[in-house]
Amino acid sequence: MAGLRKGHCYSTLKRAYTRYSKVKARNYIKAIPTNKVVRFDMGDSAKNFGYEISLISKKDHQIRHNALESARQLINRRMYNKLGPKGYFLKLKLYPYHILRENKMLGGAHADRLQTGMAHSFGKPVGLAAQAKKNSEVFIARVDQNGLETAKEALSLARPRMPGTYRIDIKKI
Repeated sequence: MAGLRKGHCYSTLKRAYTRYSKVKARNYIKAIPTNKVVRFDMGDSAKNFGYEISLISKKDHQIRHNALESARQLINRRMYNKLGPKGYFLKLKLYPYHILRENKMLGGAHADRLQTGMAHSFGKPVGLAAQAKKNSEVFIARVDQNGLETAKEALSLARPRMPGTYRIDIKKI
């Protein structure tokens, strides 16, 4: 069975195609896939930290929910192991609400040609994506002076797991 399509198939930011049918029930998406992002706030939210490190998008694009969850796990694990459970606060700012649809195509036995499917078909829902605009924050980490390098390292390690290009901004709170 074929797995997920590559991330660049869904990374361009575009408005969802809306289907209009004579049968009203066919206008809507009936089932939404489960969101894979488990938590949006991690660490100690009550403590006041001195620095805020942000991972900021440099262009408009979409990020699939499994890429967001993968990056979140990496950042959270790195900061938890180095700083402890009370040494940081991490927040995922984007919410994956955009439904990704896919028109399944059949390949022949020799895979030299694909079927010619319907143009502009509505497709089945396969996942969710968050739409990141230019200069929008994806992750925010709040730390003290001693956790500054750890947070920068964790956010930079998360960059290859997500589509698009990002920059890291540091500001004192």
